Amino acid sequence: MAGEALRILHTESSLGWGGQEIRVLTEARGVARRGHAVTLAAPAESRIFQAAPDFGVEAVAIPIARKSVAGLLAMTRLVRGRPFDVVNTHSSTDSWLAAVAAAFQRRPPPIVRTRHISAPVPRNFATRWLYGHATSRIVTTGERLRLQVIEEASVAPAQVISIPTGIDLERFRPGNAGEARAALGLDPAGIVIGIVATMRSWKGHRYLFEAFAGLADQSARLVVVGDGPQREALEALAKTLGIEARVRFTGNLADVAPWLRAFDLFCLPSYANEGVPQALMQAMACALPVITTPVGSIGEIVQDGETGRLVQPQDSAALRIAIEELLVDASLRARLATAARGAALQRFGEDRMVERMLDVFTAVARASRG
Repeated sequence: MAGEALRILHTESSLGWGGQEIRVLTEARGVARRGHAVTLAAPAESRIFQAAPDFGVEAVAIPIARKSVAGLLAMTRLVRGRPFDVVNTHSSTDSWLAAVAAAFQRRPPPIVRTRHISAPVPRNFATRWLYGHATSRIVTTGERLRLQVIEEASVAPAQVISIPTGIDLERFRPGNAGEARAALGLDPAGIVIGIVATMRSWKGHRYLFEAFAGLADQSARLVVVGDGPQREALEALAKTLGIEARVRFTGNLADVAPWLRAFDLFCLPSYANEGVPQALMQAMACALPVITTPVGSIGEIVQDGETGRLVQPQDSAALRIAIEELLVDASLRARLATAARGAALQRFGEDRMVERMLDVFTAVARASRG
């Protein structure tokens, strides 16, 4: 089967937009560029469905935003009607619908379940069936997540593999900060601290705002890239803390690389649900010193004091101290930035992710064909 083109279906029930959805499309694009047929099934109203054409990925709209009979029937028709070699599921709802749909096929395609986040796996019989029997292989975005799935879902270690997300290292690379700031309307001389993240509570924006408000250097600026359900609350918090004049909300951006090049320091104080955040890898690839937390598999790419700084989650005071330490020590910032870029070049390449995923797809397709 080596060298044979595969027919791969990705399913994604999420309506939101973040690192998970970007990985799905980036991976699908990379696999398609290698001569394989790749299709995405997602709700018509989802961001990933709307973005798929920009990545050159074929998208099919099916009603899988929630578990329903209509969604199950649509998934069944799709899987039955097209000869897919592999189905790669990504969220809970589409994983269940794909697994049940496949169970009614005479020769169902093997299912690969990619688990992107570190939320707990339910410990029940149904979940054990989904992970241990309905799924041929489970992919996680970090080794810590892999161990979590093995323990919580009671699956064999050989069934679970860690394949970290890859990024475009040509796109995310260091640049001239002064030029970037001039283009973006930022003060060319002041300190700029940045975060790039969907505004969900567990991304920890609140703790960054509180830390920023307590900084001794009141001339620093905070740039918040992204959008999400917490935006209104965060704008109100900025007013309450008296920092609204020094905080810039950009909303969602198609290209965050110029903003990363404009930052002096990148912070991501997540406290739950992380795998390996793409924005963190992108910041490191742009040679930024980073401050984050040891949540999910973040500790696999950020070593405290070597490639960045780690602080305990939900601790605004610790985050403030770490920020101030880096702001007053330019040599430490430079050392961490250089090490972060080196780690990115060695470990974060998109091609590595795509090739390893293709190895998984090829193996399960071959085993299914006997």
